[in-house]
Amino acid sequence: MSGLSTPGFPEDAVRRRARLGAEAVFPAVEDYGHVLFGATTGNTTGADTGTNGSADASADGINALRIVPPVFMPARLEKLIELAREPLPSDVDLATDISGFRSPLPFYISAFGSTQVASTDLGTAVSRQAGALGLPMVIGENVVPVNGYGRLGSAEKSLVARIRAYADHAPDGLGAVVVQQSTEDADAEVWNLVYSDPSALPLLESGRLAFELKVGQGAKPGLGGMTVVDAAAAGRLADRFAFEDVLGGAGRVLRCASPGTFVEEILRQQIRFMRNNFPRARVWVKLHPGRDVALAAEVAWRAGADAVTIDGAEGGTGWAPTSFLDHVGLPLAECLRRIDAPAGPLLVSGRMWEGTRALKCLALGARAVGLGRAALLAADEDPEAGLRRLAEAAAFELRLLLSAVGKYAVAQLDRDDVWNPAQAAAVRQELPV
Repeated sequence: MSGLSTPGFPEDAVRRRARLGAEAVFPAVEDYGHVLFGATTGNTTGADTGTNGSADASADGINALRIVPPVFMPARLEKLIELAREPLPSDVDLATDISGFRSPLPFYISAFGSTQVASTDLGTAVSRQAGALGLPMVIGENVVPVNGYGRLGSAEKSLVARIRAYADHAPDGLGAVVVQQSTEDADAEVWNLVYSDPSALPLLESGRLAFELKVGQGAKPGLGGMTVVDAAAAGRLADRFAFEDVLGGAGRVLRCASPGTFVEEILRQQIRFMRNNFPRARVWVKLHPGRDVALAAEVAWRAGADAVTIDGAEGGTGWAPTSFLDHVGLPLAECLRRIDAPAGPLLVSGRMWEGTRALKCLALGARAVGLGRAALLAADEDPEAGLRRLAEAAAFELRLLLSAVGKYAVAQLDRDDVWNPAQAAAVRQELPV
C-alpha cells in the first residue's frame, strides 16, 4: 500500500471492499453460523459505527426515551385502599393476555428459525425453558426445508422436536406455540403438517397454537431469506433457490430466497385463507419496519389477524448485508410512533432483554415484547435455567419500574409514562419567542 490515509472516512470498509469485492457487502463469512447479526445502534449518543464502517445515522430511539414517574399517583392510592397497606413493587401484576394466550409476563420468544446457531440444541433448550415459563414462543421460518419436520423422529434440530420440548414443559393454560411460515416454508406446507400432527394436538385442543404469516424481517426488510451453503448443498437446492457466487470461493455460495410479494388485497386473502383452513389456530402476521407499517398493521387487523408483530430495524438475523443491518428499515421507536393507537394486539421485537426497554415499548402501545437473541444467549449460558433467570431479572426490573410510575398492571401503562427529549426539543423550537 502507498500509505494513503483518509481521516474521517470509512477507510477500513473501503479497503475491505477493494480486497474482496461483492463478498464485502456481507459480514465476514467465517462468522456465519457463529454470530447473530443486527443493527449496531444501541446507545443514546448516536456515536456507534456500523459494521460496514459507516457512522450510524440515528441513535436507538427507544433507549433515548426516559421513564418519568409522576408526583401524584391515583392508581397507587387505589391499590393502597385495596390492600389496606402501602403497595410494594411485589404487588405489581405482570400477567398479560397476548392475543388470547395467557402469559405470566409481557414477553414472548420471538422467531428464530434455521439459523445455524439456533439449529443446534439451543433451539430445544429455549423451547424447554419457554414452555416451563409459560411464555408464548414463535418457531421461525425455514426450519423444515433446512432441518426437516421430524414426524418420524425427534432430531434436536427438527420442528417437531421444538414443539414437543415446549409442550412437555408448559403448564396447563399458559403460553402457546406460534409456527411461522415464509415463502420458503409454503412449498413444504408447514402449517398443514403442524395442524394435523399428533405432537401439536395438545396445544391445538387447549387453544394454544397459532400460525404466523411472515411478511418481512426487520434486519433485512424487502429481502428474502439468505444463507451460506456449500457447493454440494447448492447443487441439491438448485431447482428451488437462486444462488450468488459472491463469497470468495472456498466452496461457499450465497443462497437467496424470494421475499414474497404483497399488496393490501394479497395480505387480506392470505389471512382469510389461514382462518378458513386452520380455524382452531390463531393468526399472527409479522411485518418488517416499512414506511407504511401502520397501514399494513391496520389491514391485517381488519382482515382478522389476532396479533401483528413488528420486527424493528434493531432486530437480529443470522445473515444479511451490512448495509441493510445499519441503514434500511424504520427504528422500532418510529414504528410505535406511526402505529399511534393499535387496533389490535401489537407485539414488538428488537434488542429486547431487560425491563426498561420493555416498559417503554409497552407504554407506547405494545401488548408484549419479544426476546430473540437474548433468549438464545441465555440458553447458551445455561441450557437448563439461563432463560428462566433472564426472565426473572427482567420481571423484577419491570415490577420496580411499574411501581415507580404508580402503576400495578401492565395494561395501565400509557404514553405519559415516557418522555421523548427529541420531541420536546422540537416543540421548544416551534414555540414563539
